[in-house]
Amino acid sequence: MSDRDPRQLAADSPGSASTIVVVAPATTRGRIAARPAGAGRSGWLIAVAAVLSGVALLLLALRLGGALTAPIPGLPDAGPATAWALPAVRLLSDGLATVTVGMLVTAAFLLPGDERSVSPHGYLLLRRASVTAVGWAVAALSLLVLTVSDLLGQPLDTLRPSTVVSFATSIAQGQSLALQAGLALAVALLSRTGVSRGLAATVAVLASVAVLPPAFTGHAAGAGNHQIAVTSLALHVLAAAMWTGGLVALLMVRRSRLLADAVARYSRLVLGCFVAVTVSGAANAAVRLGAVEQLWHSRYGWLVVGKLAALLVLGAAGAAHRSRTLPALRAGQRRAFGRLAAGELIVFAATVGLAVALSRSPTPDAASSAEADPITELLGFPLPAAPTPANLLGQPLPDMFFLTLCVLGVGGYLSGVRRLHAGGHRWPVIRTASWVGGMLLLAAATNLGVARYAYVLFSAHMAQHMVLSMVVPILLVGGAPVTLALRTLRRPGDPQVRGAREWLLIAVRSRPTRLLTHPLVALGIYSASLFGLYFSDLLGVLMRSHLGHLAMLTHFVVAGYLMFWVLIGVDPGRRRLPHPLLVSIHLASMMAHGFFGLVLMQTTTVIAPDWYISVHPAWASSLLDDQRLGAGIAWAFGELPAVIVMIILVRQWIRADKREQARLDRAADRADATGEDDDLARYNAFLAAAGQSVEDPRRTAGPGFHQT
Repeated sequence: MSDRDPRQLAADSPGSASTIVVVAPATTRGRIAARPAGAGRSGWLIAVAAVLSGVALLLLALRLGGALTAPIPGLPDAGPATAWALPAVRLLSDGLATVTVGMLVTAAFLLPGDERSVSPHGYLLLRRASVTAVGWAVAALSLLVLTVSDLLGQPLDTLRPSTVVSFATSIAQGQSLALQAGLALAVALLSRTGVSRGLAATVAVLASVAVLPPAFTGHAAGAGNHQIAVTSLALHVLAAAMWTGGLVALLMVRRSRLLADAVARYSRLVLGCFVAVTVSGAANAAVRLGAVEQLWHSRYGWLVVGKLAALLVLGAAGAAHRSRTLPALRAGQRRAFGRLAAGELIVFAATVGLAVALSRSPTPDAASSAEADPITELLGFPLPAAPTPANLLGQPLPDMFFLTLCVLGVGGYLSGVRRLHAGGHRWPVIRTASWVGGMLLLAAATNLGVARYAYVLFSAHMAQHMVLSMVVPILLVGGAPVTLALRTLRRPGDPQVRGAREWLLIAVRSRPTRLLTHPLVALGIYSASLFGLYFSDLLGVLMRSHLGHLAMLTHFVVAGYLMFWVLIGVDPGRRRLPHPLLVSIHLASMMAHGFFGLVLMQTTTVIAPDWYISVHPAWASSLLDDQRLGAGIAWAFGELPAVIVMIILVRQWIRADKREQARLDRAADRADATGEDDDLARYNAFLAAAGQSVEDPRRTAGPGFHQT
């Protein structure tokens, strides 16, 4: 099957009953009517049982958690329609989002393909995902209207369209729902535009991103310690969607002969999802509960305990899959997977209903959070004391995103080095030290006390920026992670399956990578990080949003990594440029950095005044003085990293010249041994002949040459 002609889907094997294919007549070519054999009565029974389970747990948890209590007299009430419809539509939206993500991830990464196209079952999952994504978009828009009604206490029939539009464009919670609806609609359209595996992977990533926006504006965004609450909830939602949705997708193709291999790959994915859901759920519950005793002293805690029990049941089911179902599938017993997966799916549906009820239930720390000062609500923590070395290093501000990134980065890298050594191969210790050092420095800059002061002091923010954009990327580039990954990642047993190594190769060789590694593009991105952020209103906008703050810090690291990868990287995928040109690019980046520092020191206007005025500590110097200190840090900080990069460039230049000279010497030795001229001898002969022709043009002139 190819991208240009998806008109006919072959079954998995000759005579297989896994897919019934009907080829359309010539007048309607390109349309496919296909029905998996597993979508019969048993499939509908599983779906109905799962829906009933989710609804039942939702109603029970809403009643137990106090979300359906009578309205407070004197306060506006949206009415029973909103009170009952809001959690129901939320359950529907979460369910459709989960199924959409699961089908796309399964089609792109778990099922084998047909050369560059997805498999026949993958094609069917793509088409079904387009339908569920449309329903997801409609549910998100409906949730937007119901949320306005609930927040304003207005019945649905009294809401004005202008109010809904204003909420969707100016309030963070409304913007997140509108964004989710738009992304879901994009997923629906892209799912029907082709059948390539690259497109399926792109749409799967887009759908995974689409489940995240509401996580940044719910309970977690209003809780203390945004850095843990918001990020842990986003990680929790994404991992749960892949876990549950993947199971649904595998049930849809459970009669395929490829099920055993797909379930084996899904089992490895589930193991990571289980760890992510457990850790992120525990971190998020700790922030919302405030104290361990609230687990049994509050209704919210009772619901958390119920969700924990469901997680244990699902973990046991996953272990049963690995120990019993996988061997049975390899032996040809496909019904073993269907029975266990159906029960697991029902528990999953109940867990989703429980999670929706948790999002509607008041947390135990609601009273204390309501009395918190505005600074704590804005930052997620109270104003820190005056900075000292002990405070900068000894008052950590854990951020779940960067902590997870650093733990996975260090663990994965060391695992690759260990696998390489186990195979009898060596890996330079300096590269390991460089990568681990970069990750540890990244964790320190984003999780230690300096991260607290980076929120309230421009100078601390600038120091954090310089570390993340210059020192951390240099160390990470020196670790050569792509080279290590390509040498240690295992190839799948099925050549039609794309594993992590195959996707990495595709990314390295892709056109976006070649564009981003163009020296002018990399230099432009690096320079734009300096001038575009601080000489516009962008800094204040990003600082007010936890998601924006994460995006800004991530951009610092990525922009720096891209720049130094072009200059001193050794991984495949970057453009091979002459060393004199690389030195010129580095000098240009140094000039841009120095010019930025000088301009910033001469600026008399406060940058991001709305933000820094609202969080300015009483013990700090004036905003303009602190900004000048930050400008001095920016101007002076780049000297040492720039010198280090220049030394590395010169060293690489010398080594390249030595390698070229050694190559020429080997060629000359071979020429002497064989009696043939080498490249250098032929070049010298060419120069000699050219010199003679200049001295006497008649030697190279044709027979018609006449001297006048």
